[in-house]
Amino acid sequence: MIPAALPPDDALRRLPPDDALRRVLHDEVHARPPARLGLPAGVLYLAVFNDGVSRQSELDLLRLLSGQEQLGLLDLQDNFLRLTLPGYTLRWERHSEFTRYSLVLPMQAEPAGWFEGEQWNLQRLLPQGWLAQVPGRTFCAIELALLQADLSQPQALLEQLRPNFGEHTLAASLMGNQHHSMVLTDFRLRQSGFERMLVLAAPDSTETRAGRIVQRLLEVETYRLLALRGLPTAKDLAPELAQAEAQLAQITADLEHNQQSDQALLDTLVALAARVEKAIAQHSFRFSATRAYDTLVAQRIAELRETPVPGTQTIGEFMRRRLSPAMATVASTEQRLATLSERVSRASALLRTRVDIATEGQNQQLLEKLTRGQALQLRLQSTVEGLSIAAISYYVISLLLYAAKAVEKAGVPIQPEIAVGALIPVVLYAVWRTVRRIHEKLRGADSDAAR
Repeated sequence: MIPAALPPDDALRRLPPDDALRRVLHDEVHARPPARLGLPAGVLYLAVFNDGVSRQSELDLLRLLSGQEQLGLLDLQDNFLRLTLPGYTLRWERHSEFTRYSLVLPMQAEPAGWFEGEQWNLQRLLPQGWLAQVPGRTFCAIELALLQADLSQPQALLEQLRPNFGEHTLAASLMGNQHHSMVLTDFRLRQSGFERMLVLAAPDSTETRAGRIVQRLLEVETYRLLALRGLPTAKDLAPELAQAEAQLAQITADLEHNQQSDQALLDTLVALAARVEKAIAQHSFRFSATRAYDTLVAQRIAELRETPVPGTQTIGEFMRRRLSPAMATVASTEQRLATLSERVSRASALLRTRVDIATEGQNQQLLEKLTRGQALQLRLQSTVEGLSIAAISYYVISLLLYAAKAVEKAGVPIQPEIAVGALIPVVLYAVWRTVRRIHEKLRGADSDAAR
């Protein structure tokens, strides 16, 4: 049975205490909501690297806009901010590597020249020199016009709009399963520093759909440029990798033919391993980021669901022909670097094996010398032991002789020399037996200690 009314929230709460990150993780999907764009509209998009740029610097920039003096750092805490300003809106978004600014100007009518029309020129609405004061380094800047058009004859539209892009080759496609919009771009930088995109949408397109279309197109270009950041690194590493591979081959050859001492080979190999590990530490993040951004580009292109316009390439085809070779180069360099590290490790293992074998041979020779020394020591010990038995027996017999002479002086009729001479065998045996027992006890004690 359905209740007539839901109870208040406090009455519904029957949960354990929230995890510290529950609210943050839950709200992540709402962190950067898509824009709602009415047609026609112009978008001025700027993305800059924010390494070394503080939020305070970005806050100071935003405070320069009309009526935004009250902004504080707390407003920038969620990495997203949407400002409604006189005549336009601004979206500020901060990511791990970059910050992007999107300025949107709703237009009441479509200017005749689109990009050259004064009505569409967003920069005139900004404070003087505001764009130049954006902290960071520009890597993506796009002027995008979002217009209404009848898309029933896309090729005729293409010919009509081509002059807005000059003589450059265009990439154009119809987007969506129902061909609800059309995009044209040449991916070229103008003297102003901006790229140019033109999006034509059906008159019945909703503001939400228009916002998603523009967001996907801007993200495709942003992530494309971020993915390509790994290409210069890969090209710079190529000569160093070739030199390292040649050096490793020479080390392996020397290792095979014993042309250098183990110590010299070890020093060279350690230096090479340090160079390779340094390169991995310096560039592994860039290569990983390249893979991640390339995946995002593919996802955004798939979301466009493009259909080609006869005589042009789609954005997806353009990316496959231009971006894929660059990504393959980066992936090849990353794999080459990882393989080189593994080969250095194997060469190190071979050298360690050879050093260990040589060390074992030296240890074997040392053990043999120690064994021979112990045998000689044992023979010497036996000789000394025999001499010690004779010496002890001599002293015992001397004591007995003195005792016999004392007894003779006391009046006992004995001949000391004869009596003591008769005891010599007994004394020798007694001393030998005593020494033997001492050795047996010592050997027994050593065996117990060893166990």
